[in-house]
Amino acid sequence: MENKGKLYLIPTVIAENAEATIPPSVLTALKTIDHFLAENIRTARRYLSSLQLYNSIEPLTILLLNKDTTNEELAFLLEPLDQGKNIGILSESGCPGIADPGAMAVKWAHENNMSVIPLVGPSSILLALMASGLNGQQFAFHGYLPIEAHKQAKKIKELEKESILKNQTQLFIETPYRNNQLMKNLVQNLQPKTRLCIAFNLTGQTEFIKTKCISAWKENTPVLGKEPAIFLFQADVD
Repeated sequence: MENKGKLYLIPTVIAENAEATIPPSVLTALKTIDHFLAENIRTARRYLSSLQLYNSIEPLTILLLNKDTTNEELAFLLEPLDQGKNIGILSESGCPGIADPGAMAVKWAHENNMSVIPLVGPSSILLALMASGLNGQQFAFHGYLPIEAHKQAKKIKELEKESILKNQTQLFIETPYRNNQLMKNLVQNLQPKTRLCIAFNLTGQTEFIKTKCISAWKENTPVLGKEPAIFLFQADVD
């Protein structure tokens, strides 16, 4: 792999105006990369510009990598690695490969004996788990729950049973404008002693992190804004 390029996994901010959360090591690596793959090209350009590392971002190559990218397209997008050129993967938010289509590129790199370099940066999933006080030894991230209310309620109850069985923290996310509907469903369908953590707009100016049992949330249910949130719960096993 001496003459091959390296695939860098570059973390991005998870809240507006939170560039200070990006470590200096990431900035150093970015200065050596001018070829990027991103889930959203416009967002990627705005992010790179905000870091003020370049005189101009116009010379940078930023190509689209999303959930609809085919294997054939992926091979083309990563071809510069074969030519000895480094490539940076940019997530829409947080760390590439974590609930993110960048995982496809990482899989391809391993299958083709390319070096993968993960860089340290903010991950809303890990930050929420760290701050929740829930079980960090046994946990599972489930992405998005079903949208339909009755299907969502059924899934919530299934995850609570799994939490009891495995003593496991359950994590999931929702589209911001549905935050309050999900909160309502959680309060209605979880057992009173189950502990629920809401981690809202992490690293942002309106950051809110609170863990309470469901009975306490019922007494004072917050109205959540339309910012990204992580929801975590752990059932009472006593």
